[in-house]
Formats: sequence, structure tokens, C-alpha cells
Amino acid sequence: MATEVLPLSETVCINDALTDDELRSVLAKLESDQDKELFGLVCKRWLRLQSTDRKKLFARAGPHMLERMAARFSQLLELDLSQSVSRSFYPGVTDSDLSVIADGFKCLKVLNLQNCKGITDKGIVAIGNGLSSLQSLDISYCRKLTDKGLVAVASGCPKLHSLHLAGCRLVTDKVLQALSKNCPNIEELWLQGCSNITDSGLSDLVRGCRGIKFLDINKCSNVGDIGVSSVSEACATSLKTLKLLDCYKIGNPSILSLARFCKNLETLIIGGCRDITDESIQLLATACEFTLKNLRMDWCLNISNSSLSCILTKCRNIEALDIGCCEEVSDDAFECLTSRQSSLTLKVLKINNCPKITEAGIGRLLDKCNSLEYLDVRSCPHITESGLQFPDYCRVNFTGNLSEPDVLL
Repeated sequence: MATEVLPLSETVCINDALTDDELRSVLAKLESDQDKELFGLVCKRWLRLQSTDRKKLFARAGPHMLERMAARFSQLLELDLSQSVSRSFYPGVTDSDLSVIADGFKCLKVLNLQNCKGITDKGIVAIGNGLSSLQSLDISYCRKLTDKGLVAVASGCPKLHSLHLAGCRLVTDKVLQALSKNCPNIEELWLQGCSNITDSGLSDLVRGCRGIKFLDINKCSNVGDIGVSSVSEACATSLKTLKLLDCYKIGNPSILSLARFCKNLETLIIGGCRDITDESIQLLATACEFTLKNLRMDWCLNISNSSLSCILTKCRNIEALDIGCCEEVSDDAFECLTSRQSSLTLKVLKINNCPKITEAGIGRLLDKCNSLEYLDVRSCPHITESGLQFPDYCRVNFTGNLSEPDVLL
């Protein structure tokens, strides 16, 4: 039976038949970003609807273009203006750009300004004054920023729950005090390399921010046991990730405090904390036996076989472990695996510069671990490419020519 074709005069235009809300429903059902972009090419009306419905944008634009974007994408929630370290563009994001963003994108919740090295406190103050709905801000490596700008952000953005300040070397404890006072919902805080942060600042922070889940204070050389203990006690139920790389003032009291309070800890980075000993690591492994997944303790020179044996025995869900340069660790640490009934869950193991570990120890490990994906054995003279049969799914780094997983960075 032939299909009846309506006369041209009786055809219905989709723009006449559907309301804006109905067209938005059509747009919402498109899954790929490419299809959503094609939606806007149909006609001006569909382009307008697509623009007002857009929630996320990655851009490279000056103030004039940003003004036009603000008018078009009025409901934008996420804006990414970050620059890569190797491909910066001149002059980059400026304070004028930030003023336009503060005035034009009032619904913004996520703003990424990583490596925008030209911005100063003037622009960040505008952000603090204009974007009260902001929940996540990344200003990592914006090295001109000081307490003045960041205190304004803390005061004007009370909904903030994620703040990236890595590499902002001029930041001091005043910013942590402002966060404590104004931003109780902070859950993720990156402070890597902020060397002016002290124990006092961390103690002030957790008086008001007691739900922190992720805290990166790598290379904060003025942080010690008092500050870490304050965090572990105040954020006992929430803390899942703590990074303390090269915080040389950290010792056993910090680890013992974590073991006592933080039963939900999943990731701990303590590489370079040379005062930590077996005693505290064993207590931590026992306390977090069901939760601990990632542990980095390279250059913890007082760690020995007893710590590694305890981790392999107690931590049932351990996935990534770094004991590089712990020169006292030997094959004896793997003896505990002989009587182990279940398989290890380990995916990443770094034992570089552990000269006392040989193929015998690694052989015991491989017998009990069928999940290992990456093994770093650089500068382990007794482990060779021809000595063991490694599974095909395991990448073994003998010389440093393999890229490393970022799970322990």
C-alpha cells in the first residue's frame, strides 16, 4: 500500500508544532556532545536553545569574546580557562577577563584557572565578590595570588567544596582561617608546595571544616605532627586521602593518630618522611585493613620487613604500594605470602632501589598475585629480565623507560 504524501500546503513545521520546553526535552535525550552541537546548526531558534542549555565550556577568549559568551551561555555551570604548562598563550587570562566572568556567569559552579599565571588578587577578588554559587575553583600555579584575593573568595563563596591552591607559594594560614570561618563544606583541598602553611593553619582549618575527604599538603615543609593530628581527629570519619610527600617534620605521632581516628583512609602518601618507623605503619595497617588501597612510603628509611609483611597480610584491598629506596626490605618480607589463602589485590608495586629484594621474593609475590599490572624494579641488581617469567599483563620497569601510573603521585 502506497504511503500517502500530504500536499505541501498541509505539512507542519516542527518549529510551529513544538514548544521551547519540548525541544529542550529532545536536546536532553541526545547523548553525545557532537549530536548536541549539530542540534544547534538546524536554525537560529535551536541554536539559542542549545546555547542556553549548555552547562560546560572550555574556552580561550579575551574580555570581548567572554562578554558575548556570557550573553549566549547564560546558564553555564562549568568554565575551563586553564592553560597547559608547555603551551601557554599570550597574554593569557587577565584580571579583566575575570571581571567579565564575575559579572556575566552568575550561575557558575566550577571554574578552572590552572596555570593562568597573569592573574592577580584584583581579578580573584572580583570572582569572590561576583560568584556566590561557586563550588569548585582551581587556581593552581597562579603564583601572583596572595591571601588578599583568596580570603575574598572564601568570604564570597560559602558553597565552596573544592579548592586547588597547589603552587600558590604566597598563601599563608590566613586563607585556612578564612575557609574555616566561611566555607564549612570544604571536602577537597590541594595545598602542595604552599610552604607558608603551618600546623596552626591546619588546626584552624578543621575547627570549621570537619568534612574534609581529600587533603594534599605535599611539600608543605612547615607542617608537622600537631597539624596532621588535628586533621585526623577532626575529620576522622570523612578523611579518605592524605598526601604528605616530603613533609620531613612528620613522624610516628601523625601515623598513630591516623590509625586511631581515620578508619576510612584509602590513600596515604608519606614518601620522604624519614622519621616514620615500623611501629606506626603496622598499627595503621591493622586499623585500616579493610579500607587502605594506596600507600606510598618511598625513602622512609626506617621501614623494614615487618612493615611490608604486615601490609601484605592485613590490608586486604591494597592496590598500589611504593617502598622504593627502603633499603632494609628484603625477600623475608614476602615469606608471609606462603601461607596466604586468598590472592593479593595488588596492581602497582614499586620496589626500585631495594637491593636486598631478589627474584625469590618477587616469585613468591607473583604466585599469590594475578592482578599485578606494573612492577618497578629499577636498581634492583638481583632481578633481571631473564630470571623470572612475568605475566603478559604486567609491565615491568627495569630501566626507567616505562611511564609510571599516577595513582601514587
